[in-house]
Order: sequence, then structure tokens, then C-alpha cells
Amino acid sequence: MFDPKPHIRTVPDWPKPGVQFRDITTLLSDARVFREMIDAFVYQFFHHDIDAVVGIDARGFIIGSPLAYELRTAFVPVRKQGKLPFDTLEEAYELEYGQAVLQMHADALKPGQRVLVVDDLIATGGTLMAACKLVERLGAEVVDCTAIVDLPDLGGSFALRQAGYSVSALCEFAGD
Repeated sequence: MFDPKPHIRTVPDWPKPGVQFRDITTLLSDARVFREMIDAFVYQFFHHDIDAVVGIDARGFIIGSPLAYELRTAFVPVRKQGKLPFDTLEEAYELEYGQAVLQMHADALKPGQRVLVVDDLIATGGTLMAACKLVERLGAEVVDCTAIVDLPDLGGSFALRQAGYSVSALCEFAGD
């Protein structure tokens, strides 16, 4: 089983003192490791009858696009507000110091489609929760919320599970 932890750089005290930033760029910059990571996600979800992979702006695009390709399914981007050119649905969510908005094209999914929602990291869960709500507003079903890294002590994976979502990650860093 692939373990991404040895390939993720920890940057102490960034962006502020006390934060242990988990930098996935070191994982992405190694072609063999990047391929192994995508293969691990494919292996996990190949038999889940996925109709679309929803990737969250921006690092979810990096994972979601090749994953959708390998799963032979559609890729749907969820973007930050103001980045999509057609009719959109939007969902606001809380940040540490304010609020942000995610958007999805109003015709991106069809009712009944089974969707995998992908991001790089699960922290407080707000971004993933907002993306899941957008998926459900279009009548599609969230099969799983997945990421490379879960930071369980920040409560995001717990909140997502409490909301009824299946949650998975390739690794976790406790204590962050």
C-alpha cells in the first residue's frame, strides 16, 4: 500500500507560528511517487461505480484530473467564486478569518450521478463540505470525500462524517 507521508514536506511555523504546514509539492515533483499516489486512489475507487470526479480548486484539480482519466469518468471543477464562465451554483463556507464561496456550473452533474469529491487535504472540512453541498444541490450522490492528507485533530473528517459523508485519505498527520 502506498504511503505518501515520507514524500510530504513539513514546513514549521508557516503561514504563522505554531502551524505545521504539510507541503505536497515534494510528492508531486517526483514522477514515480505522483504516479503511485494516483494509482492508490484508482485502486481504492475503481469498483465504486463513479460517474464523475469533482476536484476542488486548485490542488484538487491536480489529483482529480488524472484520477478521472484513470477511472474513465468525467472531471468536474469546483472553483473559487468568479472563475467559471457559465451559470453557476454557489456555496459559502467559513474560513479561519472570514468566509469564502465555491461555485460549480449549474449543468455540471445530473441527478443520480455518483460522485467522488477530491481535494489535497482535509483540515476543518469547510471546503469539502461546501463542495458536497453543491453536488447534492444538483441531485447527485457523494460516494466519498477523499484527500491525500487528513488532519483529524482539526475536526474536518469528523464533521464530514457527522454530516453523513464517507471520508477517506491516503494518510493522516495527528496533532496538527
